[in-house]
Amino acid sequence: MRLRSRFRLTPAWTPYVLILPFLLLFLVFNLFPLLFSLFLAFHSWEPTSGLTAMQFVGFDNFGFALGDEWFWKSLRNTLWMALASGVPQHLVAIPLACFVHSALRRGRDWVVGAFFLPYITSTVAIAILFSALFSTDYGLINLGLQGLRHLPLIGAAFPAEPVDWMGRPEYIKPAISLVVFWRYLGFNMVLYLAALQTIPGDLYEAARLDGAGPLRQFWFITLPSLKPMIFFAVTLSVIGGLQLFEEPFILTGGRGGSDQAGMSTAIYLYRMAFDFNDFGAASAMSWLLFFLVAALTALTNRAFRARGPAS
Repeated sequence: MRLRSRFRLTPAWTPYVLILPFLLLFLVFNLFPLLFSLFLAFHSWEPTSGLTAMQFVGFDNFGFALGDEWFWKSLRNTLWMALASGVPQHLVAIPLACFVHSALRRGRDWVVGAFFLPYITSTVAIAILFSALFSTDYGLINLGLQGLRHLPLIGAAFPAEPVDWMGRPEYIKPAISLVVFWRYLGFNMVLYLAALQTIPGDLYEAARLDGAGPLRQFWFITLPSLKPMIFFAVTLSVIGGLQLFEEPFILTGGRGGSDQAGMSTAIYLYRMAFDFNDFGAASAMSWLLFFLVAALTALTNRAFRARGPAS
């Protein structure tokens, strides 16, 4: 009894002891790698030589990154794929969520679950699936395009030969963007569907009494009410799009594909560190990417900031 009373927690210390496991994990697996990468960005280091082999080089790693044409190419690839996959996600997810919310009564949960399933599916499984779909000889996508080729009037717009999706540089980025769009469409739809359920029905009833049709209701009621959720979803798309790694890495075999057309910045950072053993340059590039993500997030925040009345 005496030992138990000695180690009894007081109410003042109980919250700190309960949160201590999280703090330890955060320090070891989050804060320490973050600070160590910042430290590495100013050093030249060969990992196989040990920590004592570190040499301070100042801003040389940042200068190397800014002068590296492959780094800029990876940034252009990343921005291209982020826009090509991110913008259609929201342009399709918003009307799709409105349709599911207003038109589907029975079976809504099954439809929402079907659209959300790709988001929780393993990225490796998705990449293997689309690798088969994009196959030049036996892929269903090429077979579908060949079938559309025989349609009157519009058939001439489709390719006459099978498309080498993952072998031709001009097709790699669209193929990867299609996979990313397909995977995250359901996630955004669920976000917008949750926001739609918070809009009071009285607003739509009053609009119908005033003679507003569905399009005017969507433009003047639905979209303004969805603005906070659109800001949240677009911010997630900006951050996720600039950190794109898994889909292009698996689809291109970790090399970026022909002419490095599918090499995102995250893939280039990975190769710079683990293929070329230049952890200093990779850390500098990662911080440059961080500043780009922060800047674009700030611009997104500014674009969605509530505007007050004109003075």
